[in-house]
Amino acid sequence: MLTIFAVIIRIISNSLSNVFQKRLTHRGMNSYVVNFYTYAGLSLVSLFFIDKLAPLTDRVLLNAVAGGIFGVVGNYYLIKALSRGDLSILGPVNAYKSVVAMVFAIFLAGEIPSFAGVFGIVLLIFGSYVIFNTTKEGFSIKLLKRKDVKYRIYALIFTAIEAVFIKNVITSSDILTSFVLWSFLGAIFAFLLLAIHRIKLRKPDGLTVFCLCSIIMSAGIMQYSTNFVFERMNVSYALALFQLSAVLNVIFGWKFFREKDLLKKLLGSSIMAAGAAVLIIF
Repeated sequence: MLTIFAVIIRIISNSLSNVFQKRLTHRGMNSYVVNFYTYAGLSLVSLFFIDKLAPLTDRVLLNAVAGGIFGVVGNYYLIKALSRGDLSILGPVNAYKSVVAMVFAIFLAGEIPSFAGVFGIVLLIFGSYVIFNTTKEGFSIKLLKRKDVKYRIYALIFTAIEAVFIKNVITSSDILTSFVLWSFLGAIFAFLLLAIHRIKLRKPDGLTVFCLCSIIMSAGIMQYSTNFVFERMNVSYALALFQLSAVLNVIFGWKFFREKDLLKKLLGSSIMAAGAAVLIIF
């Protein structure tokens, strides 16, 4: 029950984070800046837990650094995608993240999926297919060439690989250590991206500060609950369950950004929910 509760918390916090990320980019904030502020804010929170870290072995640090690099790049592309595309379309694209994670988890973490697990993921992908058919391009190569969709695909590839390294860190240490290292290393790599692209930070206004604080809070809850679930199940299954956030993304996209075809998108999301149910039951 705790695992299911953590999955629900993760789904809600992820969708809320996406809403605030989209808000900020629509207000003109650069994706690199949003990326950096998120990790920097979580690093400040992590300072309170440094004395509770597990021993930092070579295996822990190596996986944490690798995960940090993939995570920062993946989060940047996610924010970039949200700045250009519909929340209700980009959310379901993430269904393919579980497939990528499954492949890498087989080789990097030794996790072998069951038949029921594969079937659940197939349902998730089919649900996303129904949602993609609401676009002008339909489920086609032309859709995949759209910049927002391409950025979202880049994001899911990088974050799927990141998830496998996070799982390895958790296996070799604990949930809190993984979270703290993820925050600090993410802030370092996000700052390097700012420096490489010579992007300067500007003083944010009141509404921007509110959105940033909301992102930091929701992203922190999302990552900690993610780690909690990773500790208890295969990475590919966990990522598949997280795709239930597509349902919330469809609703939030309609409610906050006036995105269309609500009923069709909800149908596709329901099929994805059925896939998640298969994973939970079996």
